[in-house]
Amino acid sequence: MAIDIKKLLQSVVSHGASDLHLVARSEPQIRIDGTLKAVNLPVLTGEDIEEMCYALLTEKQKKSFEEHLELDFALLLPGIGRFRANYYRTLGDIAAAFRIIPTEIPALDDLNAPAIYKKLIKREKGLILVTGPTGSGKSTTLAAMLNEINLTEHKHIVTVEDPVEFIHQNKKCVFSHRETGSDTKGFAVALKYAMRQDPDIILIGEMRDKETIEAALTAAETGHLVFGTLHTNSAPGTINRIIDVFSGEEQGQIRTMISTSLVAVVAQMLLPKKGGGRVAVPEIMTSNHAIANLIRENKVHQIESQMQLGQGESGMQTQTQVLVKLLKQNLITKEHAIQYATKPDEVKRQINFK
Repeated sequence: MAIDIKKLLQSVVSHGASDLHLVARSEPQIRIDGTLKAVNLPVLTGEDIEEMCYALLTEKQKKSFEEHLELDFALLLPGIGRFRANYYRTLGDIAAAFRIIPTEIPALDDLNAPAIYKKLIKREKGLILVTGPTGSGKSTTLAAMLNEINLTEHKHIVTVEDPVEFIHQNKKCVFSHRETGSDTKGFAVALKYAMRQDPDIILIGEMRDKETIEAALTAAETGHLVFGTLHTNSAPGTINRIIDVFSGEEQGQIRTMISTSLVAVVAQMLLPKKGGGRVAVPEIMTSNHAIANLIRENKVHQIESQMQLGQGESGMQTQTQVLVKLLKQNLITKEHAIQYATKPDEVKRQINFK
């Protein structure tokens, strides 16, 4: 007998979990502080999951899922919460992943965000990227940045997402939230027409392809502040990822566009925190004359040394520096610092770990 999906999602929220997974031949699983835990419920069959999941869909969504075998959508359950859902198939059975989206948008101060974030969002134009693996808090960081702008500036903010996650209430700003599939055909076309919607700020949920990246760079060059995300683990890696999307003969021009429009890259991950919870580890690169030259001259590999030099007012910090700082504050374990580091040997040297 299928479980009441709405009651299950209510329970997930009340347990403080970030995700719910429904996969056949397993109990429902929830993710708390980054770790999956089985819920004390019966093992689910494919039929159970289909009954539970289809109860949340419109006819149009059912048709789309049956045609494409994949479905991404946002779900608002009054009195329970807001969720990002993904339906897929595994060994012929339907499966689902639900991500809890907080209805209360956090302030930057609530996140203990670095002070440089409040300076970055004051920029009138340029490209700010928040990157990291899935579940690293990219959407939350961006939502907090836009929330800060909403409290302090009078701007028109256009967001293009798949699906829309955080819904901002208009305070000083006016938000136009656009969801691909229902409000627009896709990211690239939405960005093309956004230019005619008099935006001050544009948020791109994910810079997935060449057309979207090109449109984002053009928007940033032509007087708009553009926020975007990529699934990359470091600031230099983010720049290389963007350049590599383009063919060899295009890369010189793209390097020039990045060098003039890039404001900052925040490459973030979440680590288990001692005593429970998780703590953000943001590597921060802010562009300056030296870094712009390195990008233009195809010397991205030298950017990290510039980040180590350019501390102080710039707010720059490498991932290793943040990990060492968190260790000194006794917020994380040495084992987790090394396990999650993109340069574990460097972390070991810094902390004399044998």
